[in-house]
Amino acid sequence: MSRRGFVYILASKRNGTLYVGVTSDLAKRAWQHKNDLVEGFTKRHGVHLLVWYEAHDSIVTAIAREKQIKDWHRLWKLRLIEDSNPEWRDLYPEISQ
Repeated sequence: MSRRGFVYILASKRNGTLYVGVTSDLAKRAWQHKNDLVEGFTKRHGVHLLVWYEAHDSIVTAIAREKQIKDWHRLWKLRLIEDSNPEWRDLYPEISQ
């Protein structure tokens, strides 16, 4: 049985530093980033706002999509965020309920 997966983008602020990640538990992972429990890039750069995510039926397809988005130009990632979240709201409250 395959686990569900999520691809997500975190930002430090509107048009700020971006981070693309993948997880099987989006609410838990976003909370970990927000509370600086994930060592590395997001903690060093203050990247805490969940500004975009996409659900997948399997973690395998989510990982493939993450790799694809990581290879994109920055402008393409900004457009992806702007298309669904033009105000760059933090989406964490919507998924953490």
